[in-house]
Amino acid sequence: MAWRCSGLSNADLVNRLVQAKLVHTEAVKQAMLAVDRGHFSKYKPYEDAPQTIGYNSTISAPHMHAAALESLSPFLFPGAKVLDVGSGSGYLTACMAEMVGPQGRVVGVEHIPELVVKSEENTKKGHLDFMEEKRLAFYTADGRTGYRQDAPYDCIHVGAAADSMHEELVDQLKAPGRMFIPVDEGLGQAIYVVDKDEHGRVTKKKTMDVWQMRGSIIWLLDSKHQKNIKDDACGNYCRATHSSIVANFHKYLPL
Repeated sequence: MAWRCSGLSNADLVNRLVQAKLVHTEAVKQAMLAVDRGHFSKYKPYEDAPQTIGYNSTISAPHMHAAALESLSPFLFPGAKVLDVGSGSGYLTACMAEMVGPQGRVVGVEHIPELVVKSEENTKKGHLDFMEEKRLAFYTADGRTGYRQDAPYDCIHVGAAADSMHEELVDQLKAPGRMFIPVDEGLGQAIYVVDKDEHGRVTKKKTMDVWQMRGSIIWLLDSKHQKNIKDDACGNYCRATHSSIVANFHKYLPL
């Protein structure tokens, strides 16, 4: 089960995710091995659970990062252009930058300015070259409208629950392209994969349900509203809805 994948080191964590069949693509495995989660999270970085990073935000659980990377992996090829909406700590953004290589481009968009600064600092601990090559860049912006300055993108990852599919994001996908996005469905949330084919036709596929747990949801909000949200008693307000996914979600993969 996903929550049994916690490790004593970054390599141990990734190997456990592989053993659990939550990571099965070699490129995803190598990216997660190359980007040390310990550079992006102070608290229990190798535990398979979301951890607080401040500002009512968390870094998602490793198994959810694995799910996103596996889903998007066909579009994270060398030279690809990628958008990460709600980039938070910068961890997943850095993993995607590892996958797209020096000729690729990954844009992380985050509406909390302090997290943008932190994500840059985190990335420089192990991958200063990503910043120097302009392979990876973080911007303070409202992710609900994407980031048109670098559009279109081969793939888009959304790390916060959306109240709808946000057509502005779909419009910024290349043809072909793919988006991984959690969407509210009233009593709970679901992960949708949105594919745009080479002719521009869009299909939306629900790939997994998400358990709605206390303190497990953060919406695509502006920074003012998010900063006013209070943490729960444990200080564990989860930024990404999909951090509390059902344990056997990997049955939906690969897509």
